[in-house]
Amino acid sequence: MLNHPTLDTLYTLGLHGCIKGFKALEADPAAATLSHAEWLGLLLDYETTGRQQKRFEARVKRAKLRQEAAIEDVDYRAGRGLDRALFLKLASCQWIRDHRHLILCGPTGIGKSWLACALGHKACREDFSVLYQRVPRLFAALDLARGDGRYAKLLASLARTDLLILDDWGPETLTADHRRDLLEIVEDRHGRGSLLITSQIPTDRWHQVIGCPTLGDAILDRIVHAAYRIDLTGESMRKIQQPKDFD
Repeated sequence: MLNHPTLDTLYTLGLHGCIKGFKALEADPAAATLSHAEWLGLLLDYETTGRQQKRFEARVKRAKLRQEAAIEDVDYRAGRGLDRALFLKLASCQWIRDHRHLILCGPTGIGKSWLACALGHKACREDFSVLYQRVPRLFAALDLARGDGRYAKLLASLARTDLLILDDWGPETLTADHRRDLLEIVEDRHGRGSLLITSQIPTDRWHQVIGCPTLGDAILDRIVHAAYRIDLTGESMRKIQQPKDFD
């Protein structure tokens, strides 16, 4: 039960970070030497930090990242051709601010999904909205939405996301509906949002996966030419270690 008038007021205003800071400062003898302005500044720091943490936790929850991954835990020593300088540049998230894309290609087990989730987690920390989608499940969701009237709403929710992660692109050739779905998704993000695509299929074979030369040109022109690329090579990391960063 709150027993201090100031705490009661802070609680009424919903300033829970300030409440935490107030209690901490009251319990610290050194705080007696602080001026009123210093006290206020520290209380506001507590409030700001608390709100930032809540926003971050909400973004991570909405992102639905497949794996718990952080860029600080990336293993650059693994023999898979990961360019440390490029990856750290991508970790700054400037490419998302610039509405560019990222393509992560490589064999299964090499760590594509884990690296994508690590970059997604960092984007959440940088205050971007993120959504992780496995491509087969996304197309299945779009098929359902097409049938029950939610199609436009689902596309709009994808378009509003700053970073859309499309994991496990290919290798099955797209249906006519899915080709149009992908074109809508890519078109909605052109100049307004970023894509992170992981695939076992090299980009020079993506036309085959799309299955239509005309739509393939339209889709890939909007993705590949505005994208950073990471091409990973080597043996599956599942075989060589018991790790955290694999597909």
